[in-house]
Amino acid sequence: MTRKTTSEDAEALAISALAYVAADPVLLPRFLALTGIDAQAIRHAAREPGFLAGVLRFVLAHEPTLIDFAGHAGITPASVGEALKALPTGDDRYLAST
Repeated sequence: MTRKTTSEDAEALAISALAYVAADPVLLPRFLALTGIDAQAIRHAAREPGFLAGVLRFVLAHEPTLIDFAGHAGITPASVGEALKALPTGDDRYLAST
């Protein structure tokens, strides 16, 4: 039996993914362009609900990035998807209220 990912574990993984993206000279500009966030505003944006889920979605959207990040973090690629589900707006349930 595998342990369910807690929101704290998911948040820590997403922060690790953000650091991974921020340290990569190719990924960071792409992330900033896709999100529309200015590099200086990342710390503030990271406090917003859904931002960390967005970071994991960014990683999940590009298989080579996902594989490389998972290897860097010492986890399976599937763990990133599981972590996403444990974060606010990490699944489609919030759409039911709109």
